[in-house]
Amino acid sequence: MDNNAATSQNPPLAAGLTLLASAFVAGTTLLAKALGTGTLGPAMHPLQISHGRFLFAFLGFATAAMILRPTLQRPNWKLHIGRSSLGWGGVTLMFAAAAFIPLSDATAISFLNPVVGMLLAIPFLGEKIGPWRWGSAVLAFTGAMVLTRPGAGALELGAILALCAACFLGGEVIFMKKLTGRERPFQILLINNALGLTIASAVVIFVWQTPTPAQWAGLAGIGLLMATAQTCFINAMRLADASFVAPFFYAALAFAALYDAIIFGVIPDHVSWIGTALILCAAAILVWREARHASK
Repeated sequence: MDNNAATSQNPPLAAGLTLLASAFVAGTTLLAKALGTGTLGPAMHPLQISHGRFLFAFLGFATAAMILRPTLQRPNWKLHIGRSSLGWGGVTLMFAAAAFIPLSDATAISFLNPVVGMLLAIPFLGEKIGPWRWGSAVLAFTGAMVLTRPGAGALELGAILALCAACFLGGEVIFMKKLTGRERPFQILLINNALGLTIASAVVIFVWQTPTPAQWAGLAGIGLLMATAQTCFINAMRLADASFVAPFFYAALAFAALYDAIIFGVIPDHVSWIGTALILCAAAILVWREARHASK
């Protein structure tokens, strides 16, 4: 590590930025639930909520690009299209899930995406997975199955949607790993939101309803919160090691549960706590192993 890299490290600031990012991400899910359940007007389709997310996030990044005028290098369009397609699918499914189950459950299941990405890295990146990683994967998926509540007689629809979202977002991780080694973060975010908006615009016409002023405000909030969260998280990753930053992002679960309790009066039950605990334990094992591996 050179001197400039060493002096740029700021773990306390990185932790603060990650906590902000987690609060903002939980906020987007809260707004998606409000829009999808009719709290801000007629219930809005997840495809339209997703369109609003990409529309306003792109406007935010495009405005920043006009002000900062960054130098853009030649993008790898195949990787960007793959990443953006999976990201759009994952976000849309996640917003759909938020309308059916507690935010804490949906957020907990979304934490499976690093595990899915780890498993997909075997065939697509040629990575080798040791017993600790396999164990964490089994533990995480057990937690997800608990959150689907199969004993209730039928699988919880929202949990299934959230599980599918985690699979899409886990696939996105593979494309992100390939992109981050080739292109700058701002370029990746700008192109991702532009392509996501293109995909979302192509399908939203089939479910479009004219939003109320409150719904426009909610859609704008989702997009701008997500853009801000992405910016905070990327800068946090620049200021500290990934193994240090990652655990702080799990605060999104606490923020989601807090928002759900305050706004919708939803309190997590014992099944939510058990399933969430299993997933968080699996995530903790992954972070611990990655930190040990990086230190060798």
